[in-house]
Amino acid sequence: MYESFYKLRELPFTLTPDPAFLYYSPQHRFALTMLRYGLLSRAGFSVLTGEVGSGKTLLVRQLLASLEGDVTIGLISNTSRHLGRLLQWVCLAYGIEHAGQDDPTLYQAFVDFLVREYAAGRQVVLIVDEAQNLGIDMLEQLRVLSNVNADKNAVLQTILVGQPELLETLKLPNLRQFAQRVAVDYHLGPMTRDDVHGYVRHRLTVAGGSPDLFAPLAIDFAHAAAGGVPRLVNQLCDTALVYAFADQLTYVDGSLMQQVIASRLGGGIFPGQLPPEMPLPVARAGSP
Repeated sequence: MYESFYKLRELPFTLTPDPAFLYYSPQHRFALTMLRYGLLSRAGFSVLTGEVGSGKTLLVRQLLASLEGDVTIGLISNTSRHLGRLLQWVCLAYGIEHAGQDDPTLYQAFVDFLVREYAAGRQVVLIVDEAQNLGIDMLEQLRVLSNVNADKNAVLQTILVGQPELLETLKLPNLRQFAQRVAVDYHLGPMTRDDVHGYVRHRLTVAGGSPDLFAPLAIDFAHAAAGGVPRLVNQLCDTALVYAFADQLTYVDGSLMQQVIASRLGGGIFPGQLPPEMPLPVARAGSP
């Protein structure tokens, strides 16, 4: 819609995770380093947590894109407490026949698969996204699966990715054996003000536009209203560009970003906040 007007090759603030737009804030860089270390050290379990929209999925995609050597990846993304039989989902993630099989049969099939991969020199990694939805029983099942070792090496490595609730679950006394097997864990907190400035400028540059398309004050307001959450920053910046394009403005200033925040908060869906240090925004003409 506004790409050609601002000389952009593509939308800079799309909500779809794209490794090309990954911005390495200090904590995102450290999180990726920790995940890579977990794989290189053959850690049985690695845990990455963060709020919704903090960039967890983007980091995992970048991790997968950067893997070298023979690695077999399995992904379970549709998790819930009513997932059913976990072994079925694990076998499905690796293309192992599972229909009509009971758990002992599935377990043996999975063990045989791990042994074959290990003998062929391939590293097996299981990624469980939205892992905060797993209950104690399913996490215990994952721990039992990790008992398969060969020559003191973990033949199955598991990366759990989830929201902060996952951390609270893993702290429960019932899961102390599981927690002891977590070799790597990192929590992504909100981005700082300086991080958001670098983040916005980075995404504009990657999209082929000017990094100065947003005034510093506009970015300050976006950071405060979004609480430093990248996905919410994206929503505000994308809406701001639509507003600016509608008025044929050459850049987004603080006043326009105030109007965007007023409109999004007024709708009642945007999960941001009105920063106390920001003047009360005046709703844009024609907005709700």
